[in-house]
Amino acid sequence: MEEQLRGLIEQLSAYIETYHGGEVEYIGFDGKVVKVRLGGACLGCPLSPVTLKGWVEGTIKQFFPEIHVEEESAS
Repeated sequence: MEEQLRGLIEQLSAYIETYHGGEVEYIGFDGKVVKVRLGGACLGCPLSPVTLKGWVEGTIKQFFPEIHVEEESAS
């Protein structure tokens, strides 16, 4: 499942990077929560919560309804 999640996030990131200049980086998965980090044009963008919840979490939940998504802040 972790590899499937990683692949799905990579596909989302490729789309977001191509069309919006942002990116989504897979950070980790603990069996219930997948952690991601937004980057590129998503940093500081007022619509980044929509990207996280709408695109990233929404897409993941279509395939893995039991998985939650959390954003890890950039260090």
